[in-house]
Amino acid sequence: MTRSILITGCSSGIGLDAARALRARGWRVLATCRAEADCERLRGEGLESFALDYADEGGVLAAAATALERTDGRLDATFHNGAYAIPGFIEDLPTDALRAIFEANFIGWHVLTRALLPAMRAHAAAGGGGRLVFCSSVLGFAPVRWRGAYVATKHALEGYADVLRLELRGEPLRVSLIEPGPVATRFNENARAQFARWIDRDASARRADYAAIDARYGENAKENAFSLPPAAVTRKLVHAVESPRPKARYYVTTPTYAVAALKRLAPRAALDWLMAKQ
Repeated sequence: MTRSILITGCSSGIGLDAARALRARGWRVLATCRAEADCERLRGEGLESFALDYADEGGVLAAAATALERTDGRLDATFHNGAYAIPGFIEDLPTDALRAIFEANFIGWHVLTRALLPAMRAHAAAGGGGRLVFCSSVLGFAPVRWRGAYVATKHALEGYADVLRLELRGEPLRVSLIEPGPVATRFNENARAQFARWIDRDASARRADYAAIDARYGENAKENAFSLPPAAVTRKLVHAVESPRPKARYYVTTPTYAVAALKRLAPRAALDWLMAKQ
């Protein structure tokens, strides 16, 4: 039987590449996007697409019901993807901004997982796939200045996925984290929009330091030298959903491997010094 996967955040970047690649590998792909206009564009290229906005709990539950209805309850895998950053110093983050980013980057992921897990458990027990894959980040286990809101959501996701993996031991369900470093997507473009929405730089005690954030996230910012295309993430996703022995963690990009090694080997003070340079 054709294997099925629900992928979120498919309007561009990592999600779109994953949807196209898995469809080419014979999977039935349910490619969701936050905006209906993007869903319509994906349907135009032959992908099966409907709306899912992590920030809208009712919409997440409706999308989960749609996915289970379309697959007759036989969903083999999920790839939780699609998150944004709010660049800025933690002291300048309005509390409502933190609530909003957690809703989209973490709480909505939990709502979707809970809604799908019973059917995925039953299907996996009957011989189905049973793979839950979460797109995290190198910032899920490493701190970097100006990314406090995003780092907090990804650290939360890492703990969540680790506990879920432990709690599902002994069941035919597998949980994996993919941890990319810099990937060539619209991530910085989306981050600029969030910065403009939430951060009052003129009122900040650190306003002189915001020039450094402009250099990293501004319209003329240079691409990271270690940046890889979204296909690098998709290759790890394919292993996570197709291998009989999926890994708990998949590193993507040189910075992720390097930081993971330094966390194991370097003194805390040395690692803090290095991450403060980023």
